[in-house]
Amino acid sequence: MSSFLVYAIAAAAIGGIFFRPRQWPEAVWACAGAVLLIALRLVSVGAAMAAIGEGRDVYLFLAGMMMLAELARRAGVFDWLAAIAAAHARHSRARLFLLVYVVGTVVTVLLSNDATAVVLTPAVYAAVKRARATPLPYLLICAFIANAASFVLPISNPANLVVYGAALPPLLTWLRNFALPSALSIGATFAILRLLTARELRGSFEDDAPPPRLTREGRRAAWGIGLAGVLLVGVSLAGRDLGPPIFAAALMVAICVTWRIRGEFLGTLRGIAWSVLPLVAGLFVLVAALEAQGAAHLVRMAFDRAGPLGASFGIAGLSNVMNNLPSGLLTRAALREAPVTGHLLAALVIGVDLGPNLSVTGSLATILWLIALRREGESVSAWGFLKYGMLVMPPALQLATLAARV
Repeated sequence: MSSFLVYAIAAAAIGGIFFRPRQWPEAVWACAGAVLLIALRLVSVGAAMAAIGEGRDVYLFLAGMMMLAELARRAGVFDWLAAIAAAHARHSRARLFLLVYVVGTVVTVLLSNDATAVVLTPAVYAAVKRARATPLPYLLICAFIANAASFVLPISNPANLVVYGAALPPLLTWLRNFALPSALSIGATFAILRLLTARELRGSFEDDAPPPRLTREGRRAAWGIGLAGVLLVGVSLAGRDLGPPIFAAALMVAICVTWRIRGEFLGTLRGIAWSVLPLVAGLFVLVAALEAQGAAHLVRMAFDRAGPLGASFGIAGLSNVMNNLPSGLLTRAALREAPVTGHLLAALVIGVDLGPNLSVTGSLATILWLIALRREGESVSAWGFLKYGMLVMPPALQLATLAARV
């Protein structure tokens, strides 16, 4: 009976995150599921706190990245980047598509897929609206590249921290495993998405407005982000935890950028989507309950039977059912039973990172992308996104997974 209740509560919580009844935030449903598990004594308070504590590195990483992203947004850095892309497109919608894709790739690689979803999306929307171009193709870029480029570096996706935990490999080892799969993922996603949106990208747009100039605070924010990126690469090379240094660096950059402007630091903090942190914490508790009911063992058995390609598609499917953070946690728990290396491990990481491009609930980045769209008065339905995802994700996932064995 307890197993049934755990699975039912987890399913209801994930369903709430997916459908958002009453338009309540996603974090409400994840936390409600966690609290209900504790109230019914299906998970002890100690086990719940231990599960939440496992996410320390992820919370700090997310908080640091969101702080940097909000600083850049408020200082106009992303508006500036999007406007430069529009200016260099020379009135070509197709060229603008390519340039936005390149900018999205760089932001994802260096600032994580969540930064692409949270801050690049509104900047791209503003640039496209000013150019009077059809917004959907460019907005889809922000969603799809956020996952397609999310395993170029360990810092490109919080899910990487979840899967590996303290065993996150050094940067050079990571690049040997994922450089070619990442290139194929980015290239295949671009080619298919470009083909699917070809009709909307025909012709030219009118935009003769000069790109905005960066303010002093904008330049400081840009330099601060660059230095934080260098720090992250150094920490990754050393194989250290990424959360504490990026949070400390973000705090220092925020102080340096905002100290002359009264109320700007508090305004930056208020602008951060803090609800992401309880959402992640609630998911950690839900997964701990599922793990206690043998879910990790079932996932481990499936890995062994499926092989690398089957495991990659299997964990991708699970990520779209329950989001890639909990599926990454289950993967991590499954690997504790019998660690794997080589092609199978790489295939699992690719499935967790790239697989969510199928649906709107696949990753935290895509959920944040939807939130960013709602703020701009835009929306993409679950079915509307799925129609693109069914064509974009599977070929890219297959190419990347097969390349991981090279």
